Amino acid sequence: MSNEPGETRSRTGDVSGSAASGEVTGRGTGQGSVNKVLVLYNCDYDPTPKKRGIAGRDRSEVARAAHDVTDAIAAHGLEAGILGIHGHDIGAILDKLKKLQPDLVFNLTESLAQDSTNEIVMPAVLDMLGIPYTGSGSLALGLCLHKPKAKDILRSRGVPTPASCTLERAKDAAGVDLPFPLFVKLSREDASVGIKDENVIHDKRSLVRRVRDLIDEFEQPVLVERYVEGREVYVTLLGNARVAPLPFHEIDFSRMPPGRPRIVGYAAKWDESSPEYAGTTPVPVKDLAETMRASIERTAIAAFRALELRDYGRVDFRVDSDGTPYVIDVNPNCDISPDAGVARAARAAGMDYPALIGRICEIAWERYRNAHSKARAA
Repeated sequence: MSNEPGETRSRTGDVSGSAASGEVTGRGTGQGSVNKVLVLYNCDYDPTPKKRGIAGRDRSEVARAAHDVTDAIAAHGLEAGILGIHGHDIGAILDKLKKLQPDLVFNLTESLAQDSTNEIVMPAVLDMLGIPYTGSGSLALGLCLHKPKAKDILRSRGVPTPASCTLERAKDAAGVDLPFPLFVKLSREDASVGIKDENVIHDKRSLVRRVRDLIDEFEQPVLVERYVEGREVYVTLLGNARVAPLPFHEIDFSRMPPGRPRIVGYAAKWDESSPEYAGTTPVPVKDLAETMRASIERTAIAAFRALELRDYGRVDFRVDSDGTPYVIDVNPNCDISPDAGVARAARAAGMDYPALIGRICEIAWERYRNAHSKARAA
């Protein structure tokens, strides 16, 4: 399939660039059901090496996920189209959105112009145009991409998250007053970019060296937090007014080579040939006390609400030896490709892929209908 920007595809599989013209003014928010869904995704990926300071993950994965989502929407019985955006072509994309007049946009844009901080742009644009869309808004996306701010908010809401500090200069690492072992990661990246074995730190010298390497390579601050050695549990959540979890999953580290830290680094997520990938298998959570399960669920929902996530998301935990579930990451608009964690959790709940994607559309549509009704009643 073509990944060219501006491509649209009907549920019959035909490629078409034409549609009825007209202004989009949130036409769907007052209607009873959603019918026409447009999948919007970023196609700013580039197989060539990125310039210094740009995270180098392969964003072509987004295109594959976008086509999978489009097919699932069609399989769910809705009219499905697809539209790619690089970033600098945003003017042309706005014209196409006005012509296509979707009831709902399924937003899969994770970056624009090869910059992940631009993830916030399209939700803001869609809000301005009054076009309903799936997933979190610009505020939640921006907060979760700025990990120190997200942790500040979680702490203010009483949500447990590991003690931490943020460093903008490598020389300041020598003054960090947190107990070892520590874990370091980029403060404004996701998808485990920049994470490898050396990010688990046991002494000051290693801390200074790793912080310097990350700042030099990615040109952004580094988050240093207490390393929690324990079960890594993932909780997928669906909903808004009522938020409900799908079956929990955790990482099985039993096949990780001896002596390697039990973390999910970049290679573990993206390099299928690596020992890290083989050693970090997601599996259903078993043998979890009901009190602990309830505590994790409450904490996940509290984090979801504190950072104002919408429709779907995932909260990642490390469970400490004292039983405290610490939030280590909050993921709005998380990966929903067929082989990713959200789809895996949905299958465990008896929901196939088209049903999952259709359910997310329904949840987003219900949110817009409710907001429209409240606005009219005001």
